[in-house]
Amino acid sequence: MIMRRTKQPWMDASEFGRSLPRGVGINLLVRDIEAQIRFCRDVLGAMILYFDEDFAAVELAGSVFMLHCDHTYADHPMLGVVEGAELRGQGVEIRVYGVDPDRIEARAGELSDDCTVLSGCLDKPHGLRECHIVGPEGYIWVPSRVV
Repeated sequence: MIMRRTKQPWMDASEFGRSLPRGVGINLLVRDIEAQIRFCRDVLGAMILYFDEDFAAVELAGSVFMLHCDHTYADHPMLGVVEGAELRGQGVEIRVYGVDPDRIEARAGELSDDCTVLSGCLDKPHGLRECHIVGPEGYIWVPSRVV
């Protein structure tokens, strides 16, 4: 997997913004960007396109999402929403379709310091096999595939 870490910009921020496809995007505010990157890469099988101490661009199952460290939102009202919160993303499931939930659950079990398997893999009535994993910042990830 590609892992870039450099003080040189990956691409200009405005160029990156213009490169994003139409549709829904995800940006997660995190306290510890490196722990979240390890989880995304090692458990979810994501490709880390770029990261530094402030920001990461992550590709997972064909979609790109972003991570921003809390301090990058110092002048933004959103910081007040997460500041001091023990767990983040309460009530939100980040669903990743078309990946192997059994493989991801197994990796999560191996890396129990950074994540917790909330519910193991099951074939659900809606036609998906899925599990629920709590990442290092408290976000709930739901890898799934069609059964």
